[in-house]
Parts: sequence; structure tokens; C-alpha cells
Amino acid sequence: MRIFGTASLSVAIALSSVACTTVGPDYRPAQPVAAAAWAAPLPHGGKTSEIADWWGQFDDPLVGRLVTMAEADSPSLAQAWASIEKARATLASVRSGRTPSLTASASASRERASGLVDNVRSAGFDSSWEIDLFGKLRRNEEAAAARVEARTGDWNDARVSLAAEVADTYVQWKGCELLAEAYAQELVSNAQTQTTTLAAVRAGLTAPADAALARASLASARSTLIDQRAQCDLLVKALVYLTGAEEGALRAQLSSAPHGLPQPRQAAVASVPADVLRQRPDLASLERELAAASAEIGAAKAALYPSLSLSGSIGVSATSGSPTSVWSFGPSLSLPILDGGERRAAVTSAEAAYRSAYAAYQLGVRQIVRDVEEALVRLDSAANRLQQAAIADSQYREYFLATQSNWRAGNVSLLTLEEARRSALSAEIQRITLQRNRVQYWIALYKAVGGGWQPGDAAQAPATTPIP
Repeated sequence: MRIFGTASLSVAIALSSVACTTVGPDYRPAQPVAAAAWAAPLPHGGKTSEIADWWGQFDDPLVGRLVTMAEADSPSLAQAWASIEKARATLASVRSGRTPSLTASASASRERASGLVDNVRSAGFDSSWEIDLFGKLRRNEEAAAARVEARTGDWNDARVSLAAEVADTYVQWKGCELLAEAYAQELVSNAQTQTTTLAAVRAGLTAPADAALARASLASARSTLIDQRAQCDLLVKALVYLTGAEEGALRAQLSSAPHGLPQPRQAAVASVPADVLRQRPDLASLERELAAASAEIGAAKAALYPSLSLSGSIGVSATSGSPTSVWSFGPSLSLPILDGGERRAAVTSAEAAYRSAYAAYQLGVRQIVRDVEEALVRLDSAANRLQQAAIADSQYREYFLATQSNWRAGNVSLLTLEEARRSALSAEIQRITLQRNRVQYWIALYKAVGGGWQPGDAAQAPATTPIP
């Protein structure tokens, strides 16, 4: 049985009789500081849509199907979910520290002493409960709860990033296929030019050097087409990686996709940057980490003060004789006196961690504003350039066809024809590239404004999580 001194017991009873207090800073949610309006032009144009269902608003249904496939079997989402489960387990463990603990034990043995054999049996219960006088346990629970919310924000951010990456890769593949078609058409045109040139050389109507130029142009076109098709194959491999689909089945789906680049509806962008900042799950995660760091300052400060716990035990043992019992109950007071500055150092460390978390939050705000501004600028530039690129494509193609007619009539050289061909092909490639980039910039803007995430959105467990 534990024996407590009168003074210690009196202090313990006095401390347990007063209302518990919570030391340390009381956290107030950080408010992002941003400009009153965007500096770049907003691409509304009178046409906006709900961003939450944005993937389904493409004129190509395969975009939404690929995103769904990726989400259904994503290692990155499974990893983010495991982090949520770990944070929840930590929270449950911390909460258990605020409730009394009770353990039971029992044993039986057979003993021999002085020629006598006895059966010895014993059983007992042990209980303990830490009184949270200065809020150390409450602050630790606050920190653990905030980190559960932070990991949930990370999961939502991973989901938005995955969807954007799948859509962006698909758009790149579609653009790659369009470029391959353009190169294939130029290859056919080059082949026809070579056939005509070789016939003219054999007839003595043109110099043999033109035959070399025609062969060189055809070989260059073939090489470019081979490289372009390889790039398209690599993008298919990337989609296999992102979706987890079998390549043959995925290629079958891609082959049935509508021709041309998928076109999304325009997504609404809040005119007030602070409204957009509240839609970013990664910023919500940083804010929750800041809350956890604030709570941990309080936990570190609470460790500077005395701690009080109540403990008790009951034990019963029996041999061949009469059973005996023993019990104990009482408070235990711990007073930090000398620790070499360890507890003070823990407070300093917690305060430094808070400052680091606050700096990370501020950096996150700036990065989000930058992401949105850059996406707006790129989108506006691509839209304006696309109009000019379409005009250039049309006019260069018209010039090439006229030059081709003149070449067949013998009015211009083959070199002039090849220069006109290169100009027309370059203009067509630029138009296709800008069309692709414009859709990619829409996807980047969608991601930059939070991808349809709203505060409070719950995470979803993966379909299967194997446990060894």
C-alpha cells in the first residue's frame, strides 16, 4: 500500500478540488491576406458553370470516365487515406489518456516448499487516471483532431491533383494525335512531290538536285511522324499509369473517343481572391497544421506545471489456506523542479514549430494567388493568340496550295515549294498546339481554384486495402 505524506496529500486534494484550467494560446483561425480583386482578366464571358461537376461538362465523356477510373484505383489516394486513418488512430489514443484506465491480471501456479505442495491463485485490478489540471491532455487532443482534418485536406488535394493530371494527360494525347495526323498528311504530300520530281528529273525537265531535295524532305517528314507517334504512345503509357487500366482495354476506349480536342465549359472564378483561397484543400490543410502547432504550445506549457493522477489497485491471492486481499488508492503529485531546462526547451521548440507552420501558411496563400493569376494570364493569352493562329494557318495553307500549283506549272522552284510547305505546316502545328494549351490552361485554372472542393468535404476510403 502506497503511503503519501500529509503535505503532499493536502496539496493534491486542493489541486483536484479547483476547476481545471487550460494554459497556452487559444487558437483563432488564420485569415488569408490577399488583394481585393484579381489583376489578370477573368475568363467568364457571360458563360460560367458549377465547378464541382466540371469533369462531366466536357463534350468528351471519356474525360470523366478516365478520372473515375483513376480515383477508383489510385495508390496516391490510398496512401492519403492511410494517413487519415493513422491520424484518427492517434486522436483515439490521445483521447484515451483523458479517461481512467483499468487493467486486470490473474495467475495460477503450483508450488512446493518443505515437502508441501500448494496451489497458489491470485487476481487483481489496477486503475489510474491523470487529472488534466492545466489542459495538457486537452491541448494534445486539439492538436490530434486538427491533424485529422489536415490529412483529410491532403486527401482532397490529392484527388483534385489526380483528376487534373489525368485530364491534362488525356488532352496532351488528343493534341498529340492531331499533330500526328497533320504530319501524316504532310508525309503524303511529300511523297506525291517526290514522285512528281523524280519523273521530271528522268524526263530531263528539272535538275537532279531537285530529286535529292525531294528525297530529303520525304525522309525528314517520315522521321518527324515516327517521333510524334512515339510521343503519343508515351502519353498512353502515362494514362495506363494514372488509371491502372490494362493497356489494351484503355487503347480500345481511346480509339472510340470523339475526334478533336475535348472542350470544357467555362468554369466560374470568384472575383474576390479570398473566396478562392477558401476553396483550396491544400490551404485548409496548412491552416489545420497551424491550429495543431498552436495547441502543442499549450501542451508544452502545461508540462511546466504540476501533474496529478489518481491510482488504485485491488489484489486477492489464495493458497491452500485462507485467501488474503490487499488494496491501495490515492493521489500522486508530480512537481517539476529540476530538469536541466528540458521543459522550457520543449516550449521554445513548440513556438518555433508554430512560426514555421505560420510561414508555410503564408507561403501557401501566395502560391495559390500566383497559381490563379498565372492560369488566368495564360488562358487569356491563349484565347487571343488562337484567333491569330487560325488566320495564319488558313493563309499559309492557301499560300502553299497556290505555290504548289505554280510549281506544277513550272513557274517556281522546288525549294520555294518546300519553304511554303514548311510555313504552312508550322502554322498548323502552332494552331493545334494553342488549341491544346488553351484546354490545358482551363484544367490548370480548375485546379488552381480548388477543383470543386468545399470545406467539410469528407474523404472516401479506397475500395480495397489489403492487410497482411
